[in-house]
Amino acid sequence: MSGTDLLGEFEQLVLLAILANPDGGYAIVLRKAIEEGTERSVSRGALYRTLDRLEGKGLVRWDLEEADETRGGNPRKRFHLTDPGLAALRRSRAVVQRMSTGLEDVLEGS
Repeated sequence: MSGTDLLGEFEQLVLLAILANPDGGYAIVLRKAIEEGTERSVSRGALYRTLDRLEGKGLVRWDLEEADETRGGNPRKRFHLTDPGLAALRRSRAVVQRMSTGLEDVLEGS
């Protein structure tokens, strides 16, 4: 990902959900956080496709947690934000702030 590429809206939401879980987030936790924060449904497929895409861009990484009997012996991935991921999130936030400068009255409904 180059320094000028912008994140898509859902990519931003996924990165924010990971950032809110500094010890790493499991997909189910990330999905719940996004659904609660946006008040919209998130499909597992959309989340996993986005996580795969973000990993391919080097913006997230994951660790595989050992399987245990409480999960039926299945291992699970814990997702983490990388330094480039945090930088991309900061760039996207800065763009939104720049673009909304002077529009506060309209955006706040005053």
